[in-house]
Amino acid sequence: MFQVTVLYNHPEDPARFDEHYDGVHAPLAATIPGLQRYTVTRPGAGPDGSPPPYHLVAVMEYESEEAYQVGTGGPEGQATRADLANFASAGVTVVAGPAGSVV
Repeated sequence: MFQVTVLYNHPEDPARFDEHYDGVHAPLAATIPGLQRYTVTRPGAGPDGSPPPYHLVAVMEYESEEAYQVGTGGPEGQATRADLANFASAGVTVVAGPAGSVV
């Protein structure tokens, strides 16, 4: 399995970010060919009450790195990347690599 984790920094306007993410970006990303699983987490405060380091964490899984490259290289992947400029001005970090289960 190949996993892509997208870490979204805290936006200036969280409500506007969430509205765009849920209504436009997530449905667009869900059309990427080869995408097998797509989950989203909106982290809460840490155990000590500290704010989370990210506003939203998206995790996408593909059968392989090749499937990821093919899917994100096509028009759906390109449109998804282009859409980031419409709502993610606070910045994103993308971490990708082979994934396996521990438990």
